[in-house]
Amino acid sequence: MHIATVPVRTPLLRGERRVWVALVGGPRSGKSTIFDAVASTAPERNRLAGTASGYRACTVRVGFDEVSVIDLPGIRSLQHASHDELAALKYLYWGDERPQVSSHEPGGPPAPLARPTVIVAVVDAARLESGLELVLELLALERPMVVALNRIDEAREKGLYVNAALLSRRLRVPVVPTAALMGQGIPQLFAAAVHAACTGAVLPHAAGSRHITERLAPLRQALGSPEIDTAFRLPHDFVTLQVAGRNPYFIDELRQHFPQCVQELERLMREADADLPRPVHEELHADRHHRAAVLAEEATQIASPHERHDWRHWLDRFFLHPHWGLLGMLAVFAAVLFVVLEVSAWLDAMTAARLVEYLADWQPASLPGVVARAVADGLVGLVAIVVPYMIPLVLLLVSLEEIGLMQRVAFVVDRAFHKIGLHGGIAVPFLLGLGCNVPAIASAARAASGRERTIASALITLLPCSARSAIILAVGGKHLGSLGVIAIFALAGIVIAACGVFLSRRRSEAGPGRIHDIPPYGLPKLRPLLAETWGRTRDILTIVTPLLVSGSVVLAVLNHVGADTAINSILAPITAGWLGLPLALGVPILFGVLRKELSLLMIYQALGTMEIGAVLDVVQISTFLVFLMFYFPCVSTFAVMLRSNGRRDAAFAVSVAMAAAFAASGATRVLLEAVRLAL
Repeated sequence: MHIATVPVRTPLLRGERRVWVALVGGPRSGKSTIFDAVASTAPERNRLAGTASGYRACTVRVGFDEVSVIDLPGIRSLQHASHDELAALKYLYWGDERPQVSSHEPGGPPAPLARPTVIVAVVDAARLESGLELVLELLALERPMVVALNRIDEAREKGLYVNAALLSRRLRVPVVPTAALMGQGIPQLFAAAVHAACTGAVLPHAAGSRHITERLAPLRQALGSPEIDTAFRLPHDFVTLQVAGRNPYFIDELRQHFPQCVQELERLMREADADLPRPVHEELHADRHHRAAVLAEEATQIASPHERHDWRHWLDRFFLHPHWGLLGMLAVFAAVLFVVLEVSAWLDAMTAARLVEYLADWQPASLPGVVARAVADGLVGLVAIVVPYMIPLVLLLVSLEEIGLMQRVAFVVDRAFHKIGLHGGIAVPFLLGLGCNVPAIASAARAASGRERTIASALITLLPCSARSAIILAVGGKHLGSLGVIAIFALAGIVIAACGVFLSRRRSEAGPGRIHDIPPYGLPKLRPLLAETWGRTRDILTIVTPLLVSGSVVLAVLNHVGADTAINSILAPITAGWLGLPLALGVPILFGVLRKELSLLMIYQALGTMEIGAVLDVVQISTFLVFLMFYFPCVSTFAVMLRSNGRRDAAFAVSVAMAAAFAASGATRVLLEAVRLAL
């Protein structure tokens, strides 16, 4: 067997060695959109000390490395910053350390975060000139930098085509085109940031035109004392530019800490003013504006905005749009539901239903015969899970992943899933859960870890799988009507969302953020498709089969020895007490642990009639269906959860399901009883 090897760069940038990346840009440049695209489910939110402006921070995995990303308030310029912008700049300059020049200031540093290793300057491609002015200022910090040429798609819609390669050559830093709102270019951007941190290379650049540099040489020499360099802890040329540009903060700090030098510096700046057409600070601004304008003109080509696009472009415009993409997600959900309710039902009728019919006349009376029948029922139950639901759904979703559609759905729903403590990548397991919770739990275990895996597993057990949906449609559709069925499914959505919010707040520790890779569209290939489907279902079969068979045997033996009455008596506090149901429904509830569909068959047997409406009223039917939808997951789901997540998480998920079942059913009963009394 051939084993592929992947070279890994060492040492890995993780833990204390992780890369610190600051997103810097003007207002509406899209830097916050970039942060949202990679953010963890619970990013740190805080205010910069002494300001009303806040920052956000989180850790993001980039391959094997970790990156701490900080979304700073908007910064228009380094020269004349407002109070809030100055606090952001102080963090950019010094991080969580205080230089000598700020030792007299009250309080601590602006943010308790390390100084950025890499600066990601976010520039709006449609407003390139103003963004490049800020980039030219940031280059003087002599820090590893990457330029995010954001909103490249919007620029093209306006007929503006920006040459990122040319910009990169002129600026001598990586320039990565991005469309953050659609998740495009984000992986390449952070890969470039990590590479810049690893190399640490900072290429020299011209701080200004030659005539300005020559006039500032005396000022630069006067500011070159070791004391000033130590006090500011910033590149010497950068401090020179800030003083020459009449930056109020730098001038004020020099007056406070180096008053003996101020008069000499003022004299040198007056001499520079006299040698230039206008004051040096105006000349610096005009020169920077001119260089940015020339660079923007060189890099931008104006053409007709009506460029012809192929179907991939328009499909992405739909599926990756923050609003229209949700409709695309709903379309995918509808397709999955069609498989669950139509194709899977047909497969079930062709396989498991025929086996059940074949075994219907086998009613053994002896204990060995009962055990043999129970084993057969367990195997039939396995067929009923795997053939109609597991294999078609896994095959369908793997196909959608190979096409590239599911990755787009995951990106669009990512922000909504953050509210329940999950990433958008959990969308695929949730879709699987509509068919069967068994492959959904296994898929969630692969897609998440730690806190997210625990929350995802707990919520998946609450999803109305095809078996639960079949019971609700069969019983509710007949006795409660379409509005009743819709109300029960709506209640499921409300309970799942409420539990997600509760669990995310209860377990507030957040895992790292995730970069969603948006692959190009492609057609699935048969052999890899089948291999991936088999890989995702193989372990489930080995886990589910023995537990399903053994569970069937145990329950059959209990029924054979006449333990029905005892079981109903034990469950009386639940059935009669909490749910207000006949005692005879205790056994169907218990057998639902094996497979939910068994509950429906045993309800008819326990009540002695298929006309449930003649024995139970609307309140009882509604309460029973709500309880049956949420309570203890079937033994197959529990077995996979036990194997994938461990005993602790499995027990936690079961406790969440049971709490949801009791709370939702109790609330349903009380509410409907109140309505009945009011009427």
